[in-house]
Parts: sequence; structure tokens; C-alpha cells
Amino acid sequence: MTSLQKIIGWIPPLLDGARITIFLTLASVTAGLVLSLFLALGKMSKKKVLNHLCGGYIFFFRGTPLLMQLYFIYYGLPEISSVLTINNRFIAAFIAFGLNSAAYCAEIIRAAIQSIDKGQFEAARALGMSYPQTMRLVIVPQSIRRLIPPVGNEFIMILKDASLVSIIALSDITKVTRSISASTASALVYIPAMILYLIITAVFTLVFHKLEKKYSIYE
Repeated sequence: MTSLQKIIGWIPPLLDGARITIFLTLASVTAGLVLSLFLALGKMSKKKVLNHLCGGYIFFFRGTPLLMQLYFIYYGLPEISSVLTINNRFIAAFIAFGLNSAAYCAEIIRAAIQSIDKGQFEAARALGMSYPQTMRLVIVPQSIRRLIPPVGNEFIMILKDASLVSIIALSDITKVTRSISASTASALVYIPAMILYLIITAVFTLVFHKLEKKYSIYE
């Protein structure tokens, strides 16, 4: 069998791994964005307890390696209590990546909100809007346009970091690649694997680029 035939034969299992990689990234960043909005608002809150709790969360997940967070959630939590055992590898990876992404996205959202001119707050207050109304109707909608470039970067980072899930034997692209390499004693499988990563990254980079051109305030 020629090298080309081998590579073609490896493509189907690599595509199966790609589905897991893409789905994990989409789910994690989406969940992270939802949680990050509350974290960002909490860190900006004048209530000290809420401010410190959200600040501590962000500091912890930004200050410790994602690999350790993933390892602890899957292997460490069961040692604390059997109730905390997560048998589903995908769910464990989703929780770790979602929590980690939330910390980074929270800082992105906080920066976006704080970049809005203070006159917007004052104008909303003059119209009799409450703080929640001001955030929901005035500030957050404007901030969204500023989020596209940095959130796009965060998405691509999570996409590439998804290769870490191979340590808990979740069959993403990297795990499938390593399995094929071990079973065939060939490192050639890394060629289509890297090309596949490049294609996926290029597609999503293009998507965010188009969104940025259409909605972003940055020209």
C-alpha cells in the first residue's frame, strides 16, 4: 500500500475526530460566553463580595493551565466524592473548556463594556433607566460589536487547545491521530491531521472575518 493510499484510508476516522473537536469548541465557547457575561458584570459590580468572587474565579481559571483543570475535573473530582464523578468524557471536557473559556471571555466582555463612552450611561440615567435596563438595552448591544475580533481569537485558541482532551481518551482529532500512529507504526498520519486542523481553523477564521467586516466597529 502506497503512502497516499494510507493517508486516504485515515481520512474517515480523522473526520470523525474533527466532528468532536468542532462540536466541543462550539459548545464550550457558547457556554463560556453566557457565563462570562455574568462574571464580567459581577467583577464590575460595586458589591465587594460579588466583585471578589467573580474576580477570584477569573484569576483562578486564567492563572492555571487548562490541562490541569481538565485533568482535575475528570480524574480529581471523583477522589473528593463519588457524587462528583463524571463518566462521560465529552461532558467532562465540555465543563473544563466552558469554565476556562468563561474566564477569558469575561475579561473580553468587561473590556468591551468599559470601552463604551460614559456619556451613554449618563444619557440612560437621564431617561430614567435603571442599571439593569441600561446594561440590557444600551450598553450590552453596543458592546457586542466590539466583541467579535477577540471572541474570534478565543474560539480559535479553544479549537486548538481541544487537542488536550486526548489525555482523557476522548476521540478528537489528536487522539485519533495518535491511535492510528500507534497501530500502524507510522507518523505520516500527522500530515493529514495537521492539514485538517488548518482547514478547520481557516474556515472559522473566515467566518469571524466576515462577521467582523459586517458588524464590527473596527474598519
